[in-house]
Amino acid sequence: MVFVGTTASGKSDVAFALARARPGIEIVSVDSMSVYRGMDIATAKPSTEQRAEVPHHLIDLVDPDEEFTVSMFQRAARDAMADVEGRGCTALLVGGTGLYVRSVVDDLSLPGRWPDVAAALEAEADGPGGCAALHARLVALDPRAAERITPENRRRIVRALEVTVGSGRPFSSFGPGLDAYPKTRFALVGIPFDPEAVDRRIGERFTRWMEAGLLHEVRALAARPKGLSRTARQALGYRELLAHVEHGVPLDEAVERAVQRTRAFARRQWAWFRRDPRISWVGGDEDPAAVLGAALDGPERTAGEARVRD
Repeated sequence: MVFVGTTASGKSDVAFALARARPGIEIVSVDSMSVYRGMDIATAKPSTEQRAEVPHHLIDLVDPDEEFTVSMFQRAARDAMADVEGRGCTALLVGGTGLYVRSVVDDLSLPGRWPDVAAALEAEADGPGGCAALHARLVALDPRAAERITPENRRRIVRALEVTVGSGRPFSSFGPGLDAYPKTRFALVGIPFDPEAVDRRIGERFTRWMEAGLLHEVRALAARPKGLSRTARQALGYRELLAHVEHGVPLDEAVERAVQRTRAFARRQWAWFRRDPRISWVGGDEDPAAVLGAALDGPERTAGEARVRD
């Protein structure tokens, strides 16, 4: 069973309440940043008390200076689900990292790594106009992949070129493609996007995080001998506060950037998930926990019962 939604949609609270009420359910986190130790506040990790009450998996897997890839998550998720199901329990995958969800739900065939190629591309990206030039190269080599990646998204551009150059075949050719939604053994349930509510929660949540010591947490991470990996540095909230700590960006400006970036991210998440016809969306008059529980009892909920709210 997979339960998805945008950031600040309330999906984690719903999943936890259901797991607490129904012993035997264990939560498998599907979040690309919760895997990092020490990055606790702005990743909205469950508390120590919550983890003691309900088993959670795929949290705090690596140090923040380490890179963590989709293929690493895919392997870890397979192992976690096998462990949970092997003990006669139910694995409930909960999260909003769309590619991580697809890697498990569709058992994606993921390309390998070519470190030397990636290093050369990173060096090019560091130069003037480097990112734009790399995107232009991707347009020439793999136009399908380039259509899905903005010219400013350095990490994804480098990765797509690394695979295209290293493997000798287009990045977009791996697996069935993200535009295909084949049958899967997983039942998928989602909380629809409510822009006004999510925007409000994002702002309120960031205020709580700052009061809880997020700036202190970011300073401690920045002071680590090995720092943070490229991936960890991109985490929502952390990137902006690192700009304050390391480059003197005014704190109020950094916080505002973090809030706005998170709101934009929520809209991209919704755009990603709403394309998947296999997701049964909780209706506006339905109790999310009740819908999720019913899906766990029997995933025969029909498409006619799954309502999408724009």
